[in-house]
Amino acid sequence: MSDELDTRGRRTLEVANEIAGLIEHVGARHALIGAAALAVHGYPRATRDLDLATEQDPATQLRALETACTERGWEVELSLPDAHDPLGGVLTVIGTDFDPIQVVNFYNPFTNAKTPATEGIARAEPLEGTRLRVVQIPHLIALKLYAGGPKNHADVVALLEANPDADLREIRVVCAEYGLDGTFETLVGQPRGL
Repeated sequence: MSDELDTRGRRTLEVANEIAGLIEHVGARHALIGAAALAVHGYPRATRDLDLATEQDPATQLRALETACTERGWEVELSLPDAHDPLGGVLTVIGTDFDPIQVVNFYNPFTNAKTPATEGIARAEPLEGTRLRVVQIPHLIALKLYAGGPKNHADVVALLEANPDADLREIRVVCAEYGLDGTFETLVGQPRGL
């Protein structure tokens, strides 16, 4: 069973790496977020998918990505945004030999909302041996807080516990930029302004 999981995990990374190349081909950038990014930063937790953040036009680039994935024989599910959606659409890529890969688009042309994804993607670091890039801790925390909910808040606390040397000042600056500083302070339980 463990070998099967290792094989499936390796295949998931291979497909994610290929999708990253397709994202680049349509003229967009990407970064690994979610549970996979948590694992890279020392907090592994169970997950059933791999998340890639991107910012691209949903009507053109995301649709082109959908077509490219379909041409590779993968099943795809595309959810496009509307004016009430905080995201710019989600493309889920499904295959029999890999875990689902979600391309989470943070550009919604209806709202043009400012999210932690823009800077997080721009500052993402390369994942050795792949074309994947990984969002760094301050922006990963901001993205988790932006998504909200108890599971994401628990992830933030666990990530901080796994990274006791994380730069809290930098995290606070990033969170404040997106109005997430109050939630962050509640989670770390420290007075504001430190």
